[in-house]
Amino acid sequence: MKNSKWVAFFSILLLFPISAYASLDIMRISLLEGDVQVRTEETGDWVPASINMPIKEGDRVWAAERSRVELNLKDGTYLRLDENSALEVLTLDKGSYQVYLSTGRFFANYKGKGETVLQVDTPDSSIRAYEKARFRIDVFDEGKTEISTFRGAVDAETRDGRTRVDKGRTLYLTQRGEAEFGPFPPPDDWEKWNRQRDTKMAEWKPPSRYLPEDLRPYSRELDDNGRWVQSEEYGYVWTPNVVVSVGWAPYRLGRWTWVGGDYVWVSYEPWGWVPYHYGRWAFVASFGWCWVPPARGAVYWGPGYVGWVITPTHVSWVPLAPRETYYGRGYYGPHSVNITKVNVTNINVQKVVYRNVHATNAVTVIHRDTFVSGRHVDVKVHENPFLRERVHIGGPDIKPDRTLRMPVVREFHQEKRPPAPIREIKGKEIKENRPLVRGKELSVLRRGTVPREMAVKVREGTPEVWGVERKSPAGPGRKEMEKPKPGRPMERSLEKPGEIRPIEKGIEKPRGPQPGERGMEKRPQAGEKVLERPSLPRGSEKAVEKPREVRPAEKEIEKPRGLAPMEGAVEKSRPLRPAEKGIEKAVEPRVPERGIERSVSPRPQEKNIERGRGVEKEVEKAFESRPAERGMGGREGRGR
Repeated sequence: MKNSKWVAFFSILLLFPISAYASLDIMRISLLEGDVQVRTEETGDWVPASINMPIKEGDRVWAAERSRVELNLKDGTYLRLDENSALEVLTLDKGSYQVYLSTGRFFANYKGKGETVLQVDTPDSSIRAYEKARFRIDVFDEGKTEISTFRGAVDAETRDGRTRVDKGRTLYLTQRGEAEFGPFPPPDDWEKWNRQRDTKMAEWKPPSRYLPEDLRPYSRELDDNGRWVQSEEYGYVWTPNVVVSVGWAPYRLGRWTWVGGDYVWVSYEPWGWVPYHYGRWAFVASFGWCWVPPARGAVYWGPGYVGWVITPTHVSWVPLAPRETYYGRGYYGPHSVNITKVNVTNINVQKVVYRNVHATNAVTVIHRDTFVSGRHVDVKVHENPFLRERVHIGGPDIKPDRTLRMPVVREFHQEKRPPAPIREIKGKEIKENRPLVRGKELSVLRRGTVPREMAVKVREGTPEVWGVERKSPAGPGRKEMEKPKPGRPMERSLEKPGEIRPIEKGIEKPRGPQPGERGMEKRPQAGEKVLERPSLPRGSEKAVEKPREVRPAEKEIEKPRGLAPMEGAVEKSRPLRPAEKGIEKAVEPRVPERGIERSVSPRPQEKNIERGRGVEKEVEKAFESRPAERGMGGREGRGR
């Protein structure tokens, strides 16, 4: 009779697909706000998402209105979605990733380790990053796409070719195939939120030396929520600081969810990814519950390292201590047994003893209906199940229904569901038509070919000029923009052509030849004639035609000074102060606020124009450095 039970159990295991454990450790939801939904192969429909749930190939993520979600990859990369945004996970393979952004706002902080690539496809383009990069992609309903790079560079490709989007630039694409480089839009709340997240990630201490190298990208998460202590038996271990209840124990705040052919623990604790899927737990008298990290070279992700007791009415589990054997549907490193490869009837369960069953409140017992439905049902158990029941080999032999495939059981409003066009997207077809392409020189949209260079226009008002016009103080994370650059005030004044008019009028109404004039037998009739004189320095005509380069002439009228005093003078409102020294001798009699309207000696004007050329060079040099400054450039009210 007993053998027949084991045979029946083994037959049930064969009905379940072999675990996809090899890919469940790559991506997870690390943060979510509002109503975030997922559609997986297991659910077959859109269901509420949960923090720390694994995301695998073929899964889809939707951030509804007033919602945001962050995806964390094992190499430390972060991908984020803003409200009303949809993402399809197409490929997760050997450190390279491919996702499809059908609509909305997307932000990536890509670590780019080794020979890997992050490929983000959109309806009309494909963007690839091969090295460390921080970039943003906005896909609008009307077919427009914006790609902004804050760090590093990305390659953007359309049917019309490929181009490189360097740090400090924004590429604007239209559905008609038009491409244009333009300035950064002002920072919006979405960009500010991402900057705050990245700043927080960057302020972490060096990775803990107690973690194996494979887990060091999660060091900050552990440091924020616990501390490292030394135990006599296990060496340095980690213990959480935040405990929500006195009776807390590992694997208690969360839910067992059917993912990838196995029951996977989805923790609702913000730090509950690494300690529940790597290593083991031990109860240390001096510190309480402590997580023991895996040894170097033995880092294996697992669904949840626990031992089981299953009865017709109850489901019980206990955290495994170091070096205790885990029975699962796959190979999970040393001290594990793949029950799909062995005959479980040959395992002597009488010898299976778990050390933590003797720790106070270590065993979690729930009603079988609670395990299935996620809704609380009272449990009346007076004895420790592990001390009187037979240990169960492997996870529960409970056939998963729809609720067991949901990471969290709760209802959401139907209006929060993705729109029909999003629900109808076929991820498999997209992946077939646009596979992950690792080769830098190969095309994504035209397989097997080398894309030509994309014809890109340059929009008037480069990112550098926009950066000069911006007058608001630098926000958090913009330390590069806080220090004024040489010639910056000069740039601000040069951008206002309205301030040039009074000088032109002064040139049109000369008083007559001045003592210091040369080569001027006739009075000038217009500003253009003055600038066309052969005696002017080469290139001065161009300088006068551009309003921003004529400004130095006005400064000569005020008072010949260096660049620093000029900043203060330019910032004062127009017209300039009368009775300034330097024009009393040139203008007789002195009339307040009208002396500026009269022409001055051409010789000083020539000298000043020459000096303006020098300032122009300084401004141009400052502009050349702007892309580095604008690496954190932002938007204010970027339209959807």
